[in-house]
Amino acid sequence: MDLPLIWAFLIAVAVMMYVLLDGMDLGVGMLSALASSDEERNMMTATIEPVWDGNETWLVLGGGGLFAAFPLAYAVIMPAVYLPVLVMLAALIFRGVAFEFRHKAVRRPTRLFWNGAFYFGSLTAAFSQGVILGAFVAGFETDGRSFSGGALDWLSPFSLLTGVSVVAGYVLLGACWLILKTEGELQAKARRYGLIALAAVSVCFALVSLATLSVDPRVTERWGVSMTTLDLARLLPLSPVPLAGLLLSAWLARDISRIGTAKAGPDWRPYLLTVGVFLSGYVGLGVSLFPWLVPFSFDIWETAARDNALGLMLVGAGVMLPIILLYTAYVYRLFWGKVKPGDGYHG
Repeated sequence: MDLPLIWAFLIAVAVMMYVLLDGMDLGVGMLSALASSDEERNMMTATIEPVWDGNETWLVLGGGGLFAAFPLAYAVIMPAVYLPVLVMLAALIFRGVAFEFRHKAVRRPTRLFWNGAFYFGSLTAAFSQGVILGAFVAGFETDGRSFSGGALDWLSPFSLLTGVSVVAGYVLLGACWLILKTEGELQAKARRYGLIALAAVSVCFALVSLATLSVDPRVTERWGVSMTTLDLARLLPLSPVPLAGLLLSAWLARDISRIGTAKAGPDWRPYLLTVGVFLSGYVGLGVSLFPWLVPFSFDIWETAARDNALGLMLVGAGVMLPIILLYTAYVYRLFWGKVKPGDGYHG
């Protein structure tokens, strides 16, 4: 049994679950800045109130799993991205406080402050996550088994591009979630936000894909694409991944544009299609970087803990992960349905 590979898969699943679930409520947080009234903003936040804090469980699982299962990777990656990680955590904490305090604010200036904190906390957390992703894909300078780069090595045009891309992607997730959970005027606004965000995501998807090919020659070799050559023997077996993303994006654009018309599909489908678009990008990233866990210095097996430790932790994960998945599914099922005016926090 290849325990390092199993743990790499589990951590990849935890990160993807975090992106899809907490990315959605971060997107709603960013879109709340565009609400035309407190009632509309409250309806937006009511769609995520039952689930937003539980969504962050997956971030803990991903980070904790990396620390426990791949200590060398954790020891190299964390010093390289300390600053954006700290900014992200501070933004998530401030956002969580604002989420609760905005309901308690009585005076208008205080209410505006906490509403702004909720929006900017969501935006900052999303952008920081994108910057961390960009720094990870670009790789880290190492000396032996330690990070040897500078404190600002994470800051580059590529990481800024991925930061903007993640923000656009989360806004798209949030807009499609609002399409699912609301109706009437707010749903119509969510449809417009979704189409704009989808256009931005499509552009960012193309730019990041092209930029990733230039990160390291091994990525270019994996895909068989360069500025001067095209290796169809390598490209064709992998082509279903980007093609799936393109087809799902086209289907999503058609679905969103038909919301509110006689030809509209079910309200849940835009969100599901957005999940598919994200998965295609995530799989493409995995294809580009596998088997590197610290690109392009250490692979999965070089960074893993001992097999006895991985096996013991796998027993615990085998117990806890099904519980977390069942609880998550139960909560989403329990609060399934449209949000109505007046729903939300009443404490």
